[in-house]
Amino acid sequence: MHEKVYERVMESAEAVQKLGGARPRVGLVLGSGLGAFAEGLQEAISVDYGELPHFPVSAVAGHAGRLVLGKARGVPVVVMAGRVHGYEGWTVDELAHGVRVMAAMGIQALVLTNAAGGIHPDLKPGDLMRITDHINLSGRSPLTGPNDERLGPRFPDMSTSYDPAYSDLLESVAAEGKLALRRGVYACMPGPAYETPAEIRMLRSMGADAVGMSTAPEVLAARHMGVRCVGISVITNLAAGIATNPLSHAEVKEVADRVKDRFVDLLERYVPALDEVLEPKA
Repeated sequence: MHEKVYERVMESAEAVQKLGGARPRVGLVLGSGLGAFAEGLQEAISVDYGELPHFPVSAVAGHAGRLVLGKARGVPVVVMAGRVHGYEGWTVDELAHGVRVMAAMGIQALVLTNAAGGIHPDLKPGDLMRITDHINLSGRSPLTGPNDERLGPRFPDMSTSYDPAYSDLLESVAAEGKLALRRGVYACMPGPAYETPAEIRMLRSMGADAVGMSTAPEVLAARHMGVRCVGISVITNLAAGIATNPLSHAEVKEVADRVKDRFVDLLERYVPALDEVLEPKA
C-alpha cells in the first residue's frame, strides 16, 4: 500500500462531497456496458473521473468513467459508472481508489457488478448471477505493503466477503420481481487476453462458476474498510473452450445492452430494500 493512499482517498472524498447532494448510504460499481442504472437516478450530480483529484480514468469501451451522486427511488447513492482495470497499467491502489473514496464518504453497503464469462454449464449469456465468493487469481491485492490502520486492520477477515444477509435479500428481491438470479463463485484473472480453454478447465476444477478481470481487488479494499459487499455478475459470454465462437469485447457489450432493463430493474428494486436494513439515518 502506497504511503499516501489515505491522504489521496480523503482528498478525493472531500472533492466529491463539495459537489453537493445527500450523504450516500449505498455505493454501486457498474461494470462493462452496465451503466444504464446511473442514467435513471433522481437529483443526479455527475462528474467525470478526470475532474476529481487522484481518480484514475478508464479507457475501456463500455466504461463511462463518471461518478454520479443521486437518489435511487429516494435512497441517496454514489455510483461509479465504469471502473479501471489492472491490465490498463494502473497500480492496485488506483484500482481500489474509487471504492475507498465511497467508503470514506460513509456508505454502509457496496454493490459491485461486472460482466463475466460463464464457466458453469448451467450459466448462459444473459443470466444474472449473485456472487457468493471469489477466487483472486489476479496476483494483486490493494492491501499489499505497509498497512494504514486509518483504513483498516492488517489482517482483515474475508470469510464473508460477499455479505450473506445482504445477498440473501438480493435473491428475495429478485424472486419477488420474477427476475431469475443464479448463484456462483467469481474468478478474477489479470487479463486483458481472454482465458485459454486449459485455464477455464483449471478454474472449473477450483470451483469457479464465472470469470472476469475485476471486482476482487475492490472487494478486498472495501472489506478492509469495514464496508459490507454484494456482488452481481452479468454473464455476457461463455468462457473459452465452452463457447463455439471466438470471444470478443463487442459480444460482451452487446449482451450487457440486451439485459440492461432486467439489470436496472433488479438494482432499482434492491437498493430501497437494502436501505431498509441499513443502520438508521443520522
